[in-house]
Amino acid sequence: MNFLMSPSKLRELGILGMNSRNIGYIGRYNQRKNYHLADNKLATKSAALELGIAVPELYGTIEYQFQIKDMLDSLAERESFVIKPAQGSGGKGILVIIGRDGEYFIKSSGVRIDGREVRRHTDNILAGLHSLGGRNDRAMIEALIDFDPVLKDYSYEGVPDIRVIVFRGVPVMAMMRCATRSSDGKANLHQGAVGVGLDLGSGQSIHAVQHNRIVTQHPDTHMTFDQLKIPYWESVLELASSCARMAGLDYLGADIVLDKQRGPMLLELNARPGLAIQVANQAGLHHRLVAAMEIADSTSDQSERIALARQQFGQKSHPPSGF
Repeated sequence: MNFLMSPSKLRELGILGMNSRNIGYIGRYNQRKNYHLADNKLATKSAALELGIAVPELYGTIEYQFQIKDMLDSLAERESFVIKPAQGSGGKGILVIIGRDGEYFIKSSGVRIDGREVRRHTDNILAGLHSLGGRNDRAMIEALIDFDPVLKDYSYEGVPDIRVIVFRGVPVMAMMRCATRSSDGKANLHQGAVGVGLDLGSGQSIHAVQHNRIVTQHPDTHMTFDQLKIPYWESVLELASSCARMAGLDYLGADIVLDKQRGPMLLELNARPGLAIQVANQAGLHHRLVAAMEIADSTSDQSERIALARQQFGQKSHPPSGF
């Protein structure tokens, strides 16, 4: 990717900048009263369950300091679990435990920690250390995803997830985020995860990037990305589009995981999805958003909107821009 492009060239390629995203789409199309559902993972989970949308099992919540003392007793029979802030963002504050070694807990990175560190992490969540605006928060304890074995070699000690950008119920761009050793087993691009751009028509990989640089294989597993194709692709897009209606947000990012037994499941929503997805796809969002507006105006049927998006934004009809 050429980082010395002129503003006119960036506009020609349809690159969406931060100001355009914030003012032209988030500010214009997302009513602030609806942000709470995307910003609070517990609210997201509750709304999803009401609509029959699959989500990871919730083992429990920690709301008060006195609950931390006995939290590990309630998890005595759990070999693995995830602790996360209900109002966290950007992957901050997520503790992934994949197993046990005696009295120790094994993180997704392979590091062992003791019970005191688990309690300290939970205490920090309640204090708002990882939350939007630093507000006091609640800790969610969820089941660890038993992710689809088709994807196991594309992520290092962590669950790969799929981010889909949806505008007015129309999916416009997608990528898979693959955990690495440097990202501490978390699927967060800013922490060193790999972002794999996905062809919206088929779920086939297009490009892969780490730290904004093109890569051809996973840095830890050495699995090449050229043969990656997401299973249940149509179901993934249907789930993402359903989230827009559920949240009442016209511009959002839906993070989806593929469970071995249950298939696509909603992990969380983002009312302010980042722009790195453009780098992973080597394509700009702006032109697609304009086209998605036309699709949304042409039909209110969700299946038809998805079909038109797959046709219009698929690689065969919309080749990579090569920026």
